[in-house]
Amino acid sequence: KKINFFKFLYFLNQKLRSIKKVKKSYSSNSVDLIINELFKNKKNGIYIDVGCNHPFVGNNTYKLFKKGWSGINIDLDYTFVDSFNFYRPKDYNLQIGVSDKIGEQDMYYHHERSAINTLDVKRGNKSVLKKKIKTLTLNNIIENSKFKNKQIDYVSIDVEGYELNILKGFDLNKYNPKALSIEYIDPKMTKEEYYHQNINNILNSDLYKYMIDKGYHFVNWLHSDLIFVSTEVFTGKIKSIDV
Repeated sequence: KKINFFKFLYFLNQKLRSIKKVKKSYSSNSVDLIINELFKNKKNGIYIDVGCNHPFVGNNTYKLFKKGWSGINIDLDYTFVDSFNFYRPKDYNLQIGVSDKIGEQDMYYHHERSAINTLDVKRGNKSVLKKKIKTLTLNNIIENSKFKNKQIDYVSIDVEGYELNILKGFDLNKYNPKALSIEYIDPKMTKEEYYHQNINNILNSDLYKYMIDKGYHFVNWLHSDLIFVSTEVFTGKIKSIDV
């Protein structure tokens, strides 16, 4: 059927508006869209990204960085941290292992720039090399950075099965981040695909129980990333998390 000129303009306008509303994600699983919506009006927040990987490809904090946030980025791989120093020099970028204690631990190494190099012995059983590296706690790293005594707004932890150990070296009561995204890889999965995940296994995991015991609330689940918010955010006692 023929369409009149004014209806054509109307449909064209609808198409252009829909394109404008498309939200670009830099995360692997669109975690940054959820986090950005949570902090949609906050321009100068602080993040911590453990297992930061690449400064903008598959990165949970790059969207926040683009609108003025800054923070701490940590990875086991030198080349990733070197890239952060180039692209995000105002951040505090650190190549170190993060654990629940300060010292040395085995790192299970696959290859340079691998996203699955880890401190977790179970996840590292197929690695090609094991080597000792230095470890710090998140508490220690924050205390020795320019973000000491600052409010931490968002924490991303993606370290191939070692997430709970890192949380145990991080004082959630003191820093009280408003939101965290934490990778959880279900050890009962036969294949590591999101469609093999089981919500009951998540709810019964030590990681989930730990976060609930610390007063956090499970509010979203994107592939292998669990998103928690503080009680103040969950109950609405904070009138706005944008200031």
